[in-house]
Amino acid sequence: MSQAPSLAPAASAAADGYELTLVIPTFNESLNVPRMVEVLDAALQGIRWEVVFVDDDSPDGTAAVVRAMSQTDPRVRVLHRIGRRGLSTACIEGALASSSEFVAVMDADLQHDETVLPQMLAAVRSGKADIAVGTRYAQGGSIGAWDQSRAQMSALATWLSHKVTGVQLSDPMSGFFLMRREAFNSVVRDLSGLGFKILLDILASGRGQLRVHEQPYQFRNRVAGESKLDTQALWDFFLLLIDKRIGKIIPARFVSFGLIGGMGVVVHFIVLTALFQFMGQGFAWSQAIAASVAMVFNYTLNNMLTYRDRRRKGLRWFTGLISFAAICAIGMAANVGVANYLFVQQTFWVFSALAGILLGAVWNYAVSAVYTW
Repeated sequence: MSQAPSLAPAASAAADGYELTLVIPTFNESLNVPRMVEVLDAALQGIRWEVVFVDDDSPDGTAAVVRAMSQTDPRVRVLHRIGRRGLSTACIEGALASSSEFVAVMDADLQHDETVLPQMLAAVRSGKADIAVGTRYAQGGSIGAWDQSRAQMSALATWLSHKVTGVQLSDPMSGFFLMRREAFNSVVRDLSGLGFKILLDILASGRGQLRVHEQPYQFRNRVAGESKLDTQALWDFFLLLIDKRIGKIIPARFVSFGLIGGMGVVVHFIVLTALFQFMGQGFAWSQAIAASVAMVFNYTLNNMLTYRDRRRKGLRWFTGLISFAAICAIGMAANVGVANYLFVQQTFWVFSALAGILLGAVWNYAVSAVYTW
């Protein structure tokens, strides 16, 4: 049975003030949290540190585990978020909740090598770098036991991030880094908070002004719990790239909303064709069914992807659908009204239709963002 970290250094650090805050986002990581504190205590000897676990209301009681540990170790804190989800916003809020001169971000699953943290701190403290990034791809680093498909996915994401954001780094997808608070404060208001790649967001927002030190490390296998990387996380990454490219002109969420709306049009015509052309149903009835199916499709995907951090579940899923349907009904009326008005005014029918579609899309996006999500 492992021993709890000594409280004497913890009490001394609390009295003198912390120089390093580790921000660790968590969701269902109750089994990993105690071990994480142990390895940090061993790796950070001689450093005044604290750890802030930012928990998104984990069903497995992660927040309660951290809260219990904080009763005996003042270096351990929990920021318990209810009704909000997302790794990037968790990192931002955790960093803002501390006052240390240096802030580090790492995962709770023990895959990041905590033993290189002193080297990362030394590189930034020396003044030669604003941010130290743990990299799996520099000489001396390793991706561990990844299968070929995950390695290829990571390589593709790295290539895309280079092309879209201009960030030139061996591992811009890393979730393991340490930076000076001044550097964090200089970019925090430009961060999108989208997705799960906060480092890429920070570097892109720094516009090439942040000096980077790359620290090789050996990526380890997860000890307990489940990986959070899924298709929805990849969509978040796509939105982040869009936001860093055109976010100041067109909101990334609107791009996602529009793309899903385009998919909804395809679904609409598939259902309409099946009912009207192949099953011999009346056009009005087929159109109504197709529109209903497309609307449920759009709502479901937007709930899963565009508004993943505000996702409605259970009974709230159904009340959200009713809200979305009512909003879309008004948007459809505005769409048809404007399009018909322009057509009567001798505007080319394609342009009339596009104007109506654009107005309806903007209405649906703006109003559903407030009243549905």
